[in-house]
Amino acid sequence: MGETMAAMRLDAAGRALSLDSVPRPVPQESQLLLEVLACGVCRTDLHLRDGELPDMRYPITPGHEIVGRAVATGPAATGFSVGDRVGVPWLGYTCGKCRYCLAGQENLCDFARFTGYTLDGGYAQFVVADSRYCLHLPERYSNAEAAPLMCAGLIGYRAYRAAGDGHTLGLYGFGASAHLLAQVARAEGRQVFAFTRPGDVESQQFARSLGVAWAGDSDTAPPEPLDAAIIFAAVGSLVPSALRATRKGGRVVCAGIHMSDIPSFPYDSLWGERSICSIANLTRRDGAEFMEVAARVELRPKVEIYSLADANRALENLRRGALNGAAVLVNR
Repeated sequence: MGETMAAMRLDAAGRALSLDSVPRPVPQESQLLLEVLACGVCRTDLHLRDGELPDMRYPITPGHEIVGRAVATGPAATGFSVGDRVGVPWLGYTCGKCRYCLAGQENLCDFARFTGYTLDGGYAQFVVADSRYCLHLPERYSNAEAAPLMCAGLIGYRAYRAAGDGHTLGLYGFGASAHLLAQVARAEGRQVFAFTRPGDVESQQFARSLGVAWAGDSDTAPPEPLDAAIIFAAVGSLVPSALRATRKGGRVVCAGIHMSDIPSFPYDSLWGERSICSIANLTRRDGAEFMEVAARVELRPKVEIYSLADANRALENLRRGALNGAAVLVNR
């Protein structure tokens, strides 16, 4: 291994990523040095590129859906050995001391650090990650298939649990997260309704191929009221639409890190003990639980493969809604 590596980095908001040669990181303390085998492309990476996230620092290497092979370990690294396949999710560090960490809410830690946002991520040949926040991956998935499990699956699973135990579930925005969560919900006996951009016949057909009960435009009422809805699209106007589609006592879960402004809506849409909540990040417990689900349920992640140098095209295809499933970068 040489002392430098290739990385796709963001130098300023609004710019395309550039392919740079940078020093290869050295694992410290509890860190692992990973050769990146695959890294998923997430909508959060678009928000990062567009400057829509707070407290940005530049340059930064995006990518928080990482599958890697451990090639070296820091002196205090635990749980993994050289040669192990390792999953690296969004949550990269928490303080362990604040009120949130002590209450089991480390996803809300005020001092948390996040892979591919405040820590350099997986759009690179190598990456370091804290072993305490890494995950063992089910063997049944290839590297490319396992990558979207690290965020599309994990954050989606946290949103899924927040939605409660209702039988009828609406998924707004049928992309990387929704296509995985639809499979989990169906395996657990739930009825899934998929909502897409108006006129997006291809995504609706894709949703039906995964066994959803109904697929239609996001501005269309479903065939029956929803027990809960999860909004994956970063479109604030979907919140009133989802509330109108949800029965009394139902819940609307906003699963994204960023969303356009929610327009005003009549109180009657919320009345009847309907509720709205957001999902912020994930905990290590979420990761362990979802890996158990992914080992038990034979998910079929739909992935489109891109080379590392082609990351900008993958991001633009994601922006245009031109993906069915998830884009994944591989080093080749």
